Amino acid sequence: MSRNIRFQRPDGASAEAYLAQAAQPVGALVVIQEWWGLNDQVRGVAQRFAKAGFTALVPDLYRGKSTVEAEEAEHLKSDLDFADAASQDIRGALLHLKGLKLGGGKVGITGFCMGGALTWLAAQQSPEADAAVVWYGMPPVQAIDAARLKLPVQAHWAEQDEFFPIDQVDALEARLQAAGVRYEGHRYLARHAFANETAQGPGRIPQTQYDAAWAQQAWDRTLRFLGQHLC
Repeated sequence: MSRNIRFQRPDGASAEAYLAQAAQPVGALVVIQEWWGLNDQVRGVAQRFAKAGFTALVPDLYRGKSTVEAEEAEHLKSDLDFADAASQDIRGALLHLKGLKLGGGKVGITGFCMGGALTWLAAQQSPEADAAVVWYGMPPVQAIDAARLKLPVQAHWAEQDEFFPIDQVDALEARLQAAGVRYEGHRYLARHAFANETAQGPGRIPQTQYDAAWAQQAWDRTLRFLGQHLC
């Protein structure tokens, strides 16, 4: 089952989200959108997690707005207060799921592209989170306080990513290793958004490319990781 809901942020304000409920949940997951907004593609991702047993909640960070145009997506992303989104919307969604006590009560965070960057920020501000999975996204390295990452983290990186170059990933991973973060990173000979099935055909932006084989491998690794840490 899936539906739109409202949840409460830590500051007391309410926010909207899309909820995909697992029939027999073993855990729960906050899913964070790409820069396009809360669209059908990310709803499909949430539904896929729900079918795998993880009730998924996607906070609507753009407050009802979404786009298929890269220029408009850049404007929406630029207007987003990342600190507020991480500490209030995402943490609020996490606390909402915690309150439902699904499965064993554990809740993770995952995000794609812009949502991947927000996953890092939210993970270090949400001590209640039990695990995080990042898909090809990160904030500036200096914005990550690795010492605050007390949860296990898995990340999926594209070696041909033009938005998040692999040398930046190298710097981030060195920072994580120095801090003793429980981290596993996987790299794929792929371009940005390789797990987004809409990133193909004449409508895709040039820097992205869906790759079904790598997407499936990353998905399988994600489910194993979530099963290990949330079930």
